[in-house]
Amino acid sequence: MEECIFCKIVQGEIPANKVFEDQDFVAFHDIHPAAPVHFLLIPKRHISSLYDVSEADQPLLGKMLWLIPQLAKEQGCVNGFRTIINTGRVGGQEVLHLHIHIIAGKDRLPTMIHHG
Repeated sequence: MEECIFCKIVQGEIPANKVFEDQDFVAFHDIHPAAPVHFLLIPKRHISSLYDVSEADQPLLGKMLWLIPQLAKEQGCVNGFRTIINTGRVGGQEVLHLHIHIIAGKDRLPTMIHHG
């Protein structure tokens, strides 16, 4: 996806403050954080949204969910965190590349993120 900003981050064309990278995923700090800890976890392979996952994506999605608490702990989230997946326009998704927001560090965390 030539125009996808997250694909450009994966390809190194756009810099990001990365907290994790392996062969399947990249995690990086949100450029408009909603809390002291706010990073995104994205698959390197372009998947437009949660609507677009297939049965074949189950191992990838399982690994994605497994990674979240590991990365949250590394980022200092000791008292809990919130995960948000915005899906589709009505769901608040602005970047059409599957991503999970991991947010922590405030007593009242946002329930929806309107960017990224």
